[in-house]
Amino acid sequence: MNQLRSPEFALSEAPLRDDVRRLGAMVGDMLAEQVSPDFLAEVERVRIAAIARRQHAEQTQPLSPSLASLLTELTPTHAEALARAFASYFQAVNIAERVHRIRRRRDYQREGRAPQPESLLDVLTQLKVQGVQADELLDWLMRLQVEPVFTAHPTEAVRRSLLEKEQAIVRALVDNFDPTRTPQERKEDDDRIFMALNATWQTAEASPVRPSVQDEHHHVGFYLANPIYRIVPALYESLADALQQVYGVAVPLPRLLSFATWVGGDMDGNPNVGADTIAASLATQRTHVLEHYQADVAGLARLLSQTEGRVALDTSLVERLADYRARFPGAAAQVRPRHADMPYRSLLTMIGARLQATDDDTHLEGYTSADELLDDLKLIAASLIDHRGLYAGAYAIQRLIWRVRSFGFHMARLDVRQDSRVHDEALAALLNEAGWLERDPVARIERLRPYASGEQSFAPSAEANAVALHAVFATLHDSRHRYGAEAVGLYIISMARSAADVLAVLALARYGGLLGQTGVPLDIAPLFETVDDLSNAPATLRALFDDPVYRRHLAARGNRQWVMLGYSDSGKDGGTLASRWGLQRAQVELLAVAGEADIRLSFFHGRGGSASRGGARITPALMSSPRGSVAGVLRVTEQGEVIHRKYGIRALALRNLEQTVGAVLRASLRPRTPDPREDSWRERMNALAANSRQAYRALVEREGFIDYFRAATPIDVIERMTLGSRPSRRRSMRGVEDLRAIPWVFAWTQCRSIITGWYGLGAALERGVADYGEAALIEMARDWPFFANMLDDVEMVLAKCDLDIAEAFSRLAGPLHESFFSLIHAEFERTRHWLLRLKGGDELLHDNRRLAVSIQLRNPYIDPMSLLQVDLLRRWRASGEQDEALLAALVACVNGVSQGLQNTG
Repeated sequence: MNQLRSPEFALSEAPLRDDVRRLGAMVGDMLAEQVSPDFLAEVERVRIAAIARRQHAEQTQPLSPSLASLLTELTPTHAEALARAFASYFQAVNIAERVHRIRRRRDYQREGRAPQPESLLDVLTQLKVQGVQADELLDWLMRLQVEPVFTAHPTEAVRRSLLEKEQAIVRALVDNFDPTRTPQERKEDDDRIFMALNATWQTAEASPVRPSVQDEHHHVGFYLANPIYRIVPALYESLADALQQVYGVAVPLPRLLSFATWVGGDMDGNPNVGADTIAASLATQRTHVLEHYQADVAGLARLLSQTEGRVALDTSLVERLADYRARFPGAAAQVRPRHADMPYRSLLTMIGARLQATDDDTHLEGYTSADELLDDLKLIAASLIDHRGLYAGAYAIQRLIWRVRSFGFHMARLDVRQDSRVHDEALAALLNEAGWLERDPVARIERLRPYASGEQSFAPSAEANAVALHAVFATLHDSRHRYGAEAVGLYIISMARSAADVLAVLALARYGGLLGQTGVPLDIAPLFETVDDLSNAPATLRALFDDPVYRRHLAARGNRQWVMLGYSDSGKDGGTLASRWGLQRAQVELLAVAGEADIRLSFFHGRGGSASRGGARITPALMSSPRGSVAGVLRVTEQGEVIHRKYGIRALALRNLEQTVGAVLRASLRPRTPDPREDSWRERMNALAANSRQAYRALVEREGFIDYFRAATPIDVIERMTLGSRPSRRRSMRGVEDLRAIPWVFAWTQCRSIITGWYGLGAALERGVADYGEAALIEMARDWPFFANMLDDVEMVLAKCDLDIAEAFSRLAGPLHESFFSLIHAEFERTRHWLLRLKGGDELLHDNRRLAVSIQLRNPYIDPMSLLQVDLLRRWRASGEQDEALLAALVACVNGVSQGLQNTG
């Protein structure tokens, strides 16, 4: 075989190394087949030069001339092929690592092994050791609510056809776990992998057409309707087994898990989203979930072939069967005469016919709610259990019951989001007040109160925003009746700054006719995004809770208030440290305000994939959160490459959901114990955050920074990529605040400086050491989970940076390079120095060798794509950004670097 040599992974896991080498060899064969043997040899020369650069960094120039010379002035087609070649290698490595996670999970599950860390069995075992009794645990399970929310914020919108090819490779590798497979079977596995690699090479990574909202819906639907739908029952079974093993308890489990989406409902800055996409998304989700149920029911009908005379039946089931035959003659006609003596099969056949009719609103035989379907399924399960059918089909019925509980007739709740400014512009027209936006919040509250309560009504307006919002709320009203109350999720207010922003939604909802028996049937969640908004959030919430109109609304909603916390924009606004501390402090203060008002407060975390946008491992993130902030509830966004990484493979989707449920249980039942030193730590953190923000703002507000950003990063390429239906800018590019957080982070990641994840921290730590002493900060880094977790995340980001390559990008900015890069370089060294001092190490990731080796060995393979990108960017801009061939090569580089770093936006 032609060998594209893979990194010499310094890991003990021989099977992982074998998979990497095996896939690397196949990638080499594929390149020789699809391009040429000479091309493969060229890829190898570039790879060797990149490794030499890393190995001899101290003896050579920062950017090895031999490597740069191999990547300069290539034709666009040739450059694109090189970038895709290295990206293909990373795809293979990423798949191998994911498959190895499956292998490790299986190894832990073998007899005699300790539970896998962070598995449900491990979590329940730890909780029991900590004194949690069965009654306490079961009480919390009744309150548990875990809801991942899939957003339309792609930084890695992989085509569905490519996702399916990746899954084919995974299945072939997993099949090889079986030691009894014959040589012929293993050859067939290799053939399947090689076919998928070749077909992938021949497929464009993304469509040249920007995706529509419906395209985004289908993309997210791939994960919901395939891996996630399939593994939900396994999660419940895993928890039931853990309860039995640890506590000896076997009880019916409540619903713990549900899903939500923003696709089709996120109007913030996206003119392509509105009432029509809300209706279309909900209709499509309903159709998909009903189709899945119909397939499951058909399978159960074939399984449950028990015949009369061989088994007894519960009287209630016999009565339901007779009732169905009388009430639903169309469904009864679906039962074949030869199956008439099979009661379970007959009833399930009629259930399938009713499900088919449910998607037609005019069909009288359809189900009116998912609860009716659950009632039928529970009836069958009970009859089976009562008559020795526990192992003859009851478990299979229970799996469908868990799915119906999780997905209902809507698959995923649809959230709706809009910017507060859009609401205000509509209100200005409806109230006929040209100066509405300039009025202070107190005056606006007084003016809005009678409209929010229903005492007064708006006259119709032809203003565009007013018309659009009227249609949105009218559609939400119709959707609640058509798809059920659970189909509609939260209404989220972006850039919420005062209580008036929340009352505005109440007033506009009434204007659109979204009304129920007890008022507006909608949970309204203000989204606090900037550092200042987070600081002002407690006052906003207190004003809301003091308002009599809003308190009546909350009483009708069970006295529960949702608040969304924005990790992305707060990081863009104030830098990582100020953002993290602002979010932590806001939760503490908001919980206190809610407690005073006797309101149950639940947080919705708007996290992204990268550390710059709040991305983090779930267990340390929740265990370092403020005490009482979890309280059995986790609602968090999933977006971009995170969706693919967490949910693209069934076994890993199950592992991720188990870790999430386990982390919520741990943080709720046994949060970290109070530490008397925390008061002093918080005081220091207030100062550290302020100093960090000051240093960060000094950079981004420096004259010429926006021009530097646009020249020293590939933001102009990212803006041209067909990643999503939403524009990359909110408004005109006046400053950083007008750029969306995802392309902001994405661009700095691509140029390998990733300043969004660390800039300002070094200055703050240096000042903190001067003010409080190094020992005081070392104590915080060692003993305070919040601070330690934040430093760990920054350390990972620093390890992925390459300031030499960042400098090559920076030089594209011409004279601005000297003004800005020296600041960036100095702050990087300052941050690295003080982080290592506080953590007691002499190199980054010294206490996480597996991650360190993985990054170190990946970097030489990313470097060629980065340097190629610099050269292509220079040439493309020289063409006036008109050369489409150069742009295609640049996009290939962006995609390849993303796969190599495994962090984008």
